[in-house]
Amino acid sequence: MFDQLKSKLNLLLDRDKTNNNLRYDLKSIEKAMQELKILEGKNLAIENIKRETEILNDINKAEFKVFSQWGDDGILQFLIDYLGIENKIFVEFGVEDYLESNTRFILINNCWKGLVIDASEENINKIKQNDLFWQYQLDAVCSFITKENINELIAQYLQKRELGILVIDIDGNDYWIWEAIEVKPVVVVVEYNSVMGYERAISIPYKANFIRNEVHFSNLYFGASLAALNALGVKKGYTLIACNTNGNNAFFVRNDCLKDLKKRTVEQAFRACSFREARNKENKLTYLNYVEATQQIKGLEVINIETSLSELI
Repeated sequence: MFDQLKSKLNLLLDRDKTNNNLRYDLKSIEKAMQELKILEGKNLAIENIKRETEILNDINKAEFKVFSQWGDDGILQFLIDYLGIENKIFVEFGVEDYLESNTRFILINNCWKGLVIDASEENINKIKQNDLFWQYQLDAVCSFITKENINELIAQYLQKRELGILVIDIDGNDYWIWEAIEVKPVVVVVEYNSVMGYERAISIPYKANFIRNEVHFSNLYFGASLAALNALGVKKGYTLIACNTNGNNAFFVRNDCLKDLKKRTVEQAFRACSFREARNKENKLTYLNYVEATQQIKGLEVINIETSLSELI
């Protein structure tokens, strides 16, 4: 199957190179490439099952990328296979047009059902126009998420069904949104801001209309530290098991479902971000490294989760 798809893709590419009379069939090439990516993901998932003992000692060894930004597809797929999650339903928000996301692979590979939410009507329309939308049981809602509306959005979709996986990635009020969410899925994936370090449990103050690139030019003032999210996870009955290697997503598993997954301390799990997304006042990338980036947001206001008091980064 894999060789057949490669041959098909090579043939489509060769057509464009060798025969000017044959039109470049972009849609067919994209479809073939996606099929190759999915097949590769399936094969890697099978290999991860065989390496269960090794991965239980180091969950990052499960990482692979199909549709996720980094290696989150592999971690989520391993957790699904290992935990045997019965409620095959996910909710993910902050998905943009859903081409790059943490739940797209399990939607296709495992036939999960899910709800995706984004604040852009254009993005939601793109999702609904994608073949994926009729091929699978996917719902897409346009909404700017706040702690005041998130429970209603989730409840309207779930209709009293149980949630298997929740993915929170809104580059802003991530801590406050998870704090407000009432449902307790088996797995929670939530973005943390590694530029805030791991020693202090801090978050940006809650602001219902928070938009990351409007609040501070650097594009680095958002979200919460890993320590803050871990403190919230403990309060909600979750265990931190890993952060992805590239340093932006933390994985939590509900305590009653943990099995032999290892608990990680904040210091053990923490990964500094490998990417360089800092910007200057002209909105141009400055490519600051991790240490330099931490200095750019120094002096900005945060809330200490442990004391509920306002502090400065």
